Amino acid sequence: MLTEVWLKANNGKPRDKVTEIADRDGMSVRISPKGKIVFQLRYRFNGKLKRFDLGVYPLISLKQAREKSLSAKTQLLHGKDPKLEEQIAKQAYINADTFYECFLQWYDKSAVITKKQASDIKRSFELYVFPVIGSLPINDITLQQYIIIIESISEKTPGIAERILTNTKQMLKWAKKREIVTHNILADLELSDFNLFRVKRKRYLSDDEIILFYKALYGSKISYRNRLATELALMFGCRGIELRRAKITDFQDGVWTVPPENHKVGHITQQPLIRPILPPMQALIDEAIAISRSEYLFDRRGEMLEKNAFLDITAGLIHWIDRHCSIQLPRFTFHDLRRTARTNFSAFTSRDIAEIMIGHTVGNMQQVYDHYNYLPQQTAAYEQWLKKLAELKQVAL
Repeated sequence: MLTEVWLKANNGKPRDKVTEIADRDGMSVRISPKGKIVFQLRYRFNGKLKRFDLGVYPLISLKQAREKSLSAKTQLLHGKDPKLEEQIAKQAYINADTFYECFLQWYDKSAVITKKQASDIKRSFELYVFPVIGSLPINDITLQQYIIIIESISEKTPGIAERILTNTKQMLKWAKKREIVTHNILADLELSDFNLFRVKRKRYLSDDEIILFYKALYGSKISYRNRLATELALMFGCRGIELRRAKITDFQDGVWTVPPENHKVGHITQQPLIRPILPPMQALIDEAIAISRSEYLFDRRGEMLEKNAFLDITAGLIHWIDRHCSIQLPRFTFHDLRRTARTNFSAFTSRDIAEIMIGHTVGNMQQVYDHYNYLPQQTAAYEQWLKKLAELKQVAL
């Protein structure tokens, strides 16, 4: 019977020919002329004599080889060929979805459809996750590997760490339902486990900042198209995607109809958003139509604007204000114009009407049964909001 001492003494020791030395229970070692020791199991399957290599010493120990031999003999008792079973397992490992492949499936079939910042999410994974575990079979990635990634970036960029944890959990949940992964290994992890907390953005422009906004909007070198889109965004309190996807035919008879596929909650309500168009809005819409080269209100070379078309507009305005007004305005985004409108709507109408104006659902019952568009109430609120904007614009210009 073999011992570790004997194996250690004979490993790498040259021989005249290949030698086999028995251990127990059908296991033996095969030693090459150069002294390489391979654990093996000889057995019969379907009447044929076969050999199953268990591993090379000292990469696996004598104890490990015996355990593997015993496991193989158990498979034989169940009518399975251990050599074939190992080949199947290796092929399954080769064919397994990697983290990167799983992410792309989730991204294309779910994230792009449901998340407005899908491209930003993908970029974060490209920078911080794919280089580390992207090529690994997703079912073999350990909890500790995920934790190391998140902890490594949580101190410097907690927002990115929150994004990666939240979206990885969602991806694994999606993949488990489709049997791509066996379980969601991150299901029990929370943001608080990493001292991460989701902070809801509250930035909106004060009246004085709106004045500076108008100064920059008309004083900077912003393109004509972007100026029109930005001013309309502040007037309507709409999302950027609603403007990007808007077609000229959506603006008719004093009403802007936003189809369900063009707004965030459309896939839930299956209803369009209906907004009144007041004269100041119509004037800007007419200007946009005059320069459009396609069916879209705003286009680029005859095509619908790309996803990030409005992304850098406000950064340019802030830079202009800093340079020409010597005021360092706190950062605001294109989406913050929407929050600015919503904040002001509260002074002119009820909470429910204000929510309807920006395209939010107002409770499940209303969402299902209340299809009244509240145009008169919206019009009354917009009239007061546009009056205020006109006064601030006059101060600015």
